[in-house]
Amino acid sequence: MKKLLLLLLALLCISAPAYAQGKATVQILGKDKGTVTSMQVGGHILVDAVATTKKLGGTVEIFSESKQIKVAFPGMYAILSAPLKEVIINGVTVPLNAEVIVSGGKLYAPVQFFMLPQVQKALDRQITFEKNTLIVEKNFSLAFSSIAQNVNYDKIQLMRVGNVTFHANQPNKHTVQVTFPNTLIKRDVSQRPKDSFIRSFTLTQSGREAVLKVVLGTQGKVWNMAEENGMLVLNISAKALPAVQAPAASSVAAVAGEEDAEELDLNPSVMDEETSAITAATPVLKPAAPTTTISAAPLPTMSAKSDIRIVIDPGHGGKDPGASRKGSSREKDLNLTVAKHLYNYLKKQGFDVKLTRTDDTFVTLGGRSKMANDYQADLFVSVHTNAAKSGTANGFEVYFRSEKPTDKDAAEIAEFENEALQYEETHYSFVDKLLQSLAKNEYMNESSKLASHVRNYVYKEPGIGIAVNQKNAVKQANFYVLRGVQSPAILVEMGYISSAKDRARLNNKAAQKRMGEGIGKGIVVYLKEEGRIK
Repeated sequence: MKKLLLLLLALLCISAPAYAQGKATVQILGKDKGTVTSMQVGGHILVDAVATTKKLGGTVEIFSESKQIKVAFPGMYAILSAPLKEVIINGVTVPLNAEVIVSGGKLYAPVQFFMLPQVQKALDRQITFEKNTLIVEKNFSLAFSSIAQNVNYDKIQLMRVGNVTFHANQPNKHTVQVTFPNTLIKRDVSQRPKDSFIRSFTLTQSGREAVLKVVLGTQGKVWNMAEENGMLVLNISAKALPAVQAPAASSVAAVAGEEDAEELDLNPSVMDEETSAITAATPVLKPAAPTTTISAAPLPTMSAKSDIRIVIDPGHGGKDPGASRKGSSREKDLNLTVAKHLYNYLKKQGFDVKLTRTDDTFVTLGGRSKMANDYQADLFVSVHTNAAKSGTANGFEVYFRSEKPTDKDAAEIAEFENEALQYEETHYSFVDKLLQSLAKNEYMNESSKLASHVRNYVYKEPGIGIAVNQKNAVKQANFYVLRGVQSPAILVEMGYISSAKDRARLNNKAAQKRMGEGIGKGIVVYLKEEGRIK
């Protein structure tokens, strides 16, 4: 078959003139899919039609004797013939801006062919050609443009295509959320400016809605969402912003950090019935200082260690003993002992640290994550001891939260740790359901990084005596205690109480202290590498 295809392509070359060839890049949904051969003829760019079609997911039939190819996309076929300046699409002749050409064994079509409305409709994509790149995107109506930073404020600037409406609110002290109903975004965006106004933000697609979530920095106190110079702009500042002439009722302004902040009700009838289409460009801010637009992540702002709040959660407690074995301490006691060593280590380093329990007290799983949020924690570390049916399972592990567990064992461990729900009289209360719904995907990457650093430094710490498998010690699972925590959060399983070797080390006082210090060193290095501290 391959030889036949080569023969057919060779026939296409007969009597074909030679043209200078180049390369054009194909980019699909933000990802580089390689290059195709191209040429420029009479001021028009032509591309290898067979290779380009295949990169776009279509199929091709070659008719060498007539110097034609048949291109097929879902619900559409096209016949390209050299040397015609037209294409037949679903039986209808459509003009092209240049002739189809055969050269060097390839059939070249004007790049305009792949941007025709019929092709875009068949692929359900927007297709453009810029800077020698064929760009294929979703049919978007909203796209991230840039983040502009100034000594007085930050701006997240979004480009809109057509009519885009929004609702903005502040679900908690740390987060601003803007929802765009019936809106498709160009692609997901996740950035971490980590300056005093914005810690991080994401723009994601959620069903038919687009959602902009912003985690505020220490000086992110005041915000508004409005239109500025044709862009939709979220402004965040430390002090009251200049008066905003809202272009429509969808524009929202609020003071960040107020207790129990709720979505502002500017005009419910307009918001619900019309959602206020934005129609005119209205400047929002007139900065005194020049503004710098930054496309790459800026340098992070350092914080004093005393400004970093870390919540340490000794797992289980009170009527919930956790795992246990005869002749050994109970899990709840081991967890508390190591958590206190970790607490002492971080306090000596100068951090602001809090324990969810300091004695043998029962605390609900939802209550632990709520405690972290009320404390405005920058990090949350839950300390546990593992157990398994088999006595051969052993070693240190550290988890971050995900709906999908790493493996079956990770799922079983999460199920065991979640059994504490049986001790909670009202664990399906409204508050716990709310906490469950607030699981923040934007912290998943940071939690993963934190988990990796903790694994590395427990591995390096001498005197612990519990194995740390560098390849699979970091795992993900759906731990209830990590749900709803508004910061990077991990759950440490120090070792297996069901393993005789691990159990001996877990009950060793020197090893317990080393374990706490190893976890603490991983936390410190994570904060340094993230630019949070010097």
